[in-house]
Amino acid sequence: MGEVHVIDHPLIQHKLTLLRMEETGPKEFRELTDEVSTLMAYEVTRELPVQEIEIETPLQKTTAKVMAGKKLAVVPILRAGLGMLDGILKLIPTARVGHIGLYRDPETLKPVEYYCKLPPDVNERELIVVDPMLATGGSAAAALDFIKKRNPLKIRFMCLVAAPEGVDELQQTHPDVDIYTAAVDERLNEKAYILPGLGDAGDRLYGTK
Repeated sequence: MGEVHVIDHPLIQHKLTLLRMEETGPKEFRELTDEVSTLMAYEVTRELPVQEIEIETPLQKTTAKVMAGKKLAVVPILRAGLGMLDGILKLIPTARVGHIGLYRDPETLKPVEYYCKLPPDVNERELIVVDPMLATGGSAAAALDFIKKRNPLKIRFMCLVAAPEGVDELQQTHPDVDIYTAAVDERLNEKAYILPGLGDAGDRLYGTK
């Protein structure tokens, strides 16, 4: 079963509270999402392996640690996941970027992949899949289904806010994927919005509502 990591650093919790506030406008919402994503990426990458190399400081030779060559890629789920991308890339600028887009078929209600572009060497990379909200978990689970067809080395899922229902769904459908979130909220309402949540992250990021 994948682990659920609730990242409760005071800076993240403070900025998440500002994100939740109804009066926070699109400009501030984008900036806060960017900042929280950077802070969360610090924790998401905590267990990446390192190796020692020999270097020279201005005073002497020594051994020091560097990343052990694991290749990373960040994959936002369109469209709201794009709001988290730049914040992560500030911390790991050499990561490659993939994109995946889904929509729900109005007849069958099943998710349909309309776009998926991943690095060609995805089978040699660990992926961080990002979406601000993990509500029912249906879209995230479907996105991971499609991504796994490309055989990445490992996947981590990162969101700002999760509902217990979404966490349960992802753990059942993708037990090998660890979940990183800034909060697990109370529940979903009858329209599948997270309560207390922060509203529709895509609309708030881009001012479309």
